[in-house]
Amino acid sequence: MHHRSFYREALPGPAAATSQETDPRGAGARHQVMTRSQTQHVQPSERPILAVTMGDPAGIGPEIIIKGLGHTTVYDQCRPLVIGDRRILDRAAPWISSHRLKIERVNAPAAGTYRPGLITLMDLANAPPDACPPGRTSAATGRAAAEYVIRACDLAMNGSAAAMVTAPLNKEALRRAGYPYAGHTELLADRTGAERVGMMLVGPQLRVIHVSTHVPLEEAVHLVTKARVLDTIEAAHDACQALGIAQPRIGVAGLNPHAGETGLFGRQEQEEILPAVRAGRERGLDVSIPQPPDTVFLRAVRGEFDIVVAMYHDQGHIPMKLLAFDSGVNVTIGLPIIRTSVDHGTAFDIVGTGVAREDSLLAAIELAVSMVCAQPKVNRPPDLLASSCAPEAPSQ
Repeated sequence: MHHRSFYREALPGPAAATSQETDPRGAGARHQVMTRSQTQHVQPSERPILAVTMGDPAGIGPEIIIKGLGHTTVYDQCRPLVIGDRRILDRAAPWISSHRLKIERVNAPAAGTYRPGLITLMDLANAPPDACPPGRTSAATGRAAAEYVIRACDLAMNGSAAAMVTAPLNKEALRRAGYPYAGHTELLADRTGAERVGMMLVGPQLRVIHVSTHVPLEEAVHLVTKARVLDTIEAAHDACQALGIAQPRIGVAGLNPHAGETGLFGRQEQEEILPAVRAGRERGLDVSIPQPPDTVFLRAVRGEFDIVVAMYHDQGHIPMKLLAFDSGVNVTIGLPIIRTSVDHGTAFDIVGTGVAREDSLLAAIELAVSMVCAQPKVNRPPDLLASSCAPEAPSQ
């Protein structure tokens, strides 16, 4: 099966399908940067279960999970269930601190106690440490990482988890293991049967969605078509509404310098992007004409746009990495489940040093909780969370 993507056709894989985020800065003050201390706290009985994948066993995923779940505030927001291998977590623990890692293993999400100081783990026991040396690419690590993603996806699909949050995997390891996917997005599209999937990056000051991502630049230029740009504009609108923004203001970046300068520096703006914008406006969307790429992101940061449609990978990633290298979040849109992810890779070069930062993981958890709480109540399975995700009343 091929899946229509906002940026790429998903490749077929061995897995068969089985069984709205509120604005993280607040809908009423969407241009105010939210600090972690401003994060909502939900009542213990309302905390959603999040399936958190360990990522590539040879990467920094185990380290950032141990660090991230060391923050007690995580447990005020959710019940994090790690999908991974205990042996790999035990190996990573001394790299971070000297105290003994406390882990409870469970066979079902509902069996966990989910309390600070204790990592609740669904142990797949699929990553023997001697076959998964730190910082090394291998089929063994790729296979293990894929199995974590598949298990987390299935838990979200069958209602055992409210959302999934992913640590990084390695694309080369994934391919060595026989999974011909470009990354998480394509794997999840195949697993869930999603037809239209795409990537949105979310940071404290900026949101970006892409017309294309993991393709050569030459191919990316040819992918700037009216149909793809319109798809992405519509996806930007829907994604922002899922983030709690009722009337999203969408900025559209041009492809060429100065957005083509009315055809002087390229025709894509006039022949493909502008017709897509007009079609979006006819559908009632608040969308800009193609803007010069060198200023549209600054205008978004200053509050003029809620999200920017970027024409290709680096056009959108560079400003996001500059502004939110440690705190950016990757959100897969178009899936029947909620999936957020860290916005960084496996960082093989720093594995074992203990310096990997957990900021992006914490932001991904926050965002997943917000998206769960923004869903209509009718869509929330009662065993995942109580009837409301309303913030806990402040103490008097």
